[in-house]
Amino acid sequence: MSTDYQQARVALGARLRELRFTCPGGRLTGQQLAQRLGWPGSKVSKLENGKQTATPEDLKAWADATEQPGVYAELAARLAGFESHIRSWRRALANGFKPLHEGLSAEIDRTSEMWIWEESVIPGLLQTPEYARHVIQRYSELLGGAGDVEAAVRSRVQRQEWLYRPGRKLHVLTWEAALRSLICPSSVLAAQLDRLTGMLGMDTVELGVIPFTASVKIVPANGFWVLDGRLVVAEDWHAEMWLDDADNIALYSKVWRILRESAVYGADAHNVIKAARRALNPR
Repeated sequence: MSTDYQQARVALGARLRELRFTCPGGRLTGQQLAQRLGWPGSKVSKLENGKQTATPEDLKAWADATEQPGVYAELAARLAGFESHIRSWRRALANGFKPLHEGLSAEIDRTSEMWIWEESVIPGLLQTPEYARHVIQRYSELLGGAGDVEAAVRSRVQRQEWLYRPGRKLHVLTWEAALRSLICPSSVLAAQLDRLTGMLGMDTVELGVIPFTASVKIVPANGFWVLDGRLVVAEDWHAEMWLDDADNIALYSKVWRILRESAVYGADAHNVIKAARRALNPR
């Protein structure tokens, strides 16, 4: 068993323990939970301490028994990523986009602050429905198998409600390439850029843009999200990686801070967005 695999089991166990402690009806002892589930007490202990690998059925039963059925999507997503914290896109999309989006949405729901870097696409939390539709469709065509594009678009738009909840803060960095990449028709990108301009004044959003002309101290590549300093979600062509160990979280946070040094904000960011918008309609 690899170290990454065991770390993932331990992390899942810690999350299961947290659910037992925060049961809405009152904190449960391990024995009380075992009685509810009809399990031997040793099974609860082994799962919480990363000594046994949970099944999807175990996780569903645990979520229900701790009176928090809504967390099952998150737990199932963690289990799917046990192989070195990597979720193969092809495997994850075997059941369509919906469960994939639900897993990330569950993590976002319990997050207060996020730091996002995207080098060539507008981040999902800021996308218009039309722009999101084209982005998701491109991935569907590349990877095959997932036909529920419209359900994925709805899920992505619903996730954006997070931006309007009290106490939330989103820090976004993007390269100018994301403002100009025609992954969609120019009219769709124009509407997307108009929305970005409107979001510059939101209290919950801090939007920074790295212009093409800016000097950079690190290669502007590999989009990722840092959630509350407890989880990193990074994407590659073949897979999505969920990293919750301290070393990787510290590394990605450092990368974000280095990239931020090259970004512009406020009026300067508005000017970069406006220039990209004008380029779509030069006359």
